[in-house]
Amino acid sequence: MFHATTILGYKAEGKAVIGGDGQVSFGDTILKGNATKIRTLGDGKVLAGFAGSTADAFNLFDMFETILAEKKGDLFKSVIGFSKLWRKDKHLRQLEAMMIVLNADHIYILTGTGDVVEPQDGKIAAIGSGGNYAISAARALDKHATLSPKELVQESLQVAGELCIYTNTNIKILEL
Repeated sequence: MFHATTILGYKAEGKAVIGGDGQVSFGDTILKGNATKIRTLGDGKVLAGFAGSTADAFNLFDMFETILAEKKGDLFKSVIGFSKLWRKDKHLRQLEAMMIVLNADHIYILTGTGDVVEPQDGKIAAIGSGGNYAISAARALDKHATLSPKELVQESLQVAGELCIYTNTNIKILEL
């Protein structure tokens, strides 16, 4: 079983930031330490990251970007359309991956069951094996520190990388 990854999305101060670690594990073996699990979509207006099966995630990225183009970049309409497609298609329902997608206005978690979840606070979301560590650190830093959005994501993923055995500190970050 693959264990990958930690992805953290954060939006604040009119900015959207997503970060992810670089570790891909198979059982108790690290297969790769510098994987890239985040990307920009929709002509650079949306950030996305995945956790789960790599092949499945790349298929989902491509499908989501197609829907994003059809919906003319409207992130809300895109996640709803994507969710319907994911839920209705018997092959897509077998995919083992989750995604975070965000822009400066919205942040969503998309699950393998076709769920769309907007975080309760509307600004912090995390997925993957180290997601709980990252979101805990991000919530604390958001409440008690004065960091830029990019710095907050970097520090939170650093904490996750130091605690979760399936997460490393080879962190990549994208910002809008």
